[in-house]
Amino acid sequence: MTSTTLLTNPLREGLQVERSADPCVVVIFGATGDLTKRKLIPALFSLAEHQLLPPSFGIVGFSRKAWTDDGFRQAQREFIEDERLNTPVWKSFEEGMFYCPSEFSDASGYRKLGELLARIDRERGTQTNRLFYLSTPPDAYSEIIRQLGAARLVAGSGSKNWTRIIIEKPFGRDTESAHALNEEVNSVFREDQVYRIDHYLGKETVQNIMVFRFANGIFEPIWNRRYIDHVQIAVAETLGVEHRASYYERSGAARDMIQNHMLQVLNLVAMEPPAAMDADAIRDEKTKVLRAIRPVSVEEARKYSVRAQYSQGFVAGKQVPAYRQEEGVDPASLTETYCAFKLLIDNWRWAGVPFYLRSGKRLPKRVSEIAIQFKSVPHLLFGQTADDQLEPNILVLKIQPDEGITLRFGAKLPGQSMHIRWVNMEFRYGTSFGVKTPEAYERLLHDCMRGDATLFARRDAVETAWKVIMPYLTAWRQSPEKDLPLYEAGSQGPVEADALISKDGHRWRRL
Repeated sequence: MTSTTLLTNPLREGLQVERSADPCVVVIFGATGDLTKRKLIPALFSLAEHQLLPPSFGIVGFSRKAWTDDGFRQAQREFIEDERLNTPVWKSFEEGMFYCPSEFSDASGYRKLGELLARIDRERGTQTNRLFYLSTPPDAYSEIIRQLGAARLVAGSGSKNWTRIIIEKPFGRDTESAHALNEEVNSVFREDQVYRIDHYLGKETVQNIMVFRFANGIFEPIWNRRYIDHVQIAVAETLGVEHRASYYERSGAARDMIQNHMLQVLNLVAMEPPAAMDADAIRDEKTKVLRAIRPVSVEEARKYSVRAQYSQGFVAGKQVPAYRQEEGVDPASLTETYCAFKLLIDNWRWAGVPFYLRSGKRLPKRVSEIAIQFKSVPHLLFGQTADDQLEPNILVLKIQPDEGITLRFGAKLPGQSMHIRWVNMEFRYGTSFGVKTPEAYERLLHDCMRGDATLFARRDAVETAWKVIMPYLTAWRQSPEKDLPLYEAGSQGPVEADALISKDGHRWRRL
């Protein structure tokens, strides 16, 4: 799309062109995996197409497979459309791709990597700027970090060039392991060099939460306990465990979704206005929210949470197996594929406002959304009849699949009588701005190359998030097998989750 085309949409007038990233080399550990070819390479190539990568740029794949440079390049073509491959941009982009085969524990492999990086610096002018991306199983993180330090591939504080590292989730599996991993990372990398990635924070609607709240004078004054009744945050998937059984059996829904993605979203909804639009100020406010979440005992955690596992059922008209029948899953597994939480934030803004979080697999629709339900009007001026359904106003921020914002309000039904119907006012990114929103990894990779850590998790936030959910994980671990409810695949979830929210006089939004 040309700049001329962009300006034909009046909503994009005044759009500023983002600056290109610094010259650098991106080194992807675990480069033969799905994340690289499905997300990372397509995202980097899209940045190149939009002229957001510098001419002095390179990519190095580092993994166990005995590939060559050409083999690595060929493998990355799979998820790029043919018409995009046959362009000068792809040809130039592909020429900057290299491969270094090695075991993660082999010191000689890191020496070869250092030699390859030095050659790329000479030939492509990448100025010794390095971005290391850990796209590996979590049990490889510590070894790779130690080897990078031992090989002296990490720039020190006195260097005029930069070194950064992106670490994929999960960042630990409990408070202790997260703290231990942070200690290992910070023994080699300074905290300002560490970028703990959560791709949810790269989604347009998630980024738009702060703009919606702090750039519009009509919403922030009512964004508090006086006007908001409760908040629901939902992430629903139609897919099952797929090919991730070995990971999911160790993780479960709470570790996979709640501790990272959903608490990060909650932070943006609940945070106070930052003192400035910079990474430290924003992340300070987000961490304050986590610290304000009411701590619970293990006994209270049982009352404020539900876990469940999907059984056999139908999704989109197709019969699907139960979780315990999935390939690679223990037939007696107690891993939750659904979880729901009620959290309370003990601060001045949110005292008494419950935040309900739920996430599950094999649900009827793929939906990620934040629903802000406002309090009902204090006095009904209009005579309520059986035909009228007087309901509270709801503001819904849709993260996926259709990114946008919906506000529900009451309106008079045309006619002589006074009848009220509920209507929606909608904003959608695709139709309003006339462009496809960029993939989350595009934004996050570009931010990291520019040194902007705003959308990345800081050490204290990661450890505090684990502290929030540990009582629930402990309570579940201590519960007997009979306490693990089942829900039919394709249903709205377990009835126990309905009871969790209905005892407060609320109900889940239908997926």
